[in-house]
Amino acid sequence: MKLIINGDTKELPQNITLKRVIEELNLDGKVMAAALNMEIVKQDKWESCILKDMDKVELLDFVGGG
Repeated sequence: MKLIINGDTKELPQNITLKRVIEELNLDGKVMAAALNMEIVKQDKWESCILKDMDKVELLDFVGGG
């Protein structure tokens, strides 16, 4: 199935969870926030959040600056 992740189209297995997507992209421990189709998904829901074809996912981390 196709997912749009941070603006890029990726091909990933059917019935994949948000948590698994983060692991597949080697971002485990780096992602601080995630949005699915413009709605924030709390971190405790990532493991149960099953994605569908053409879902739009935004994975965010926070960077300090000055």
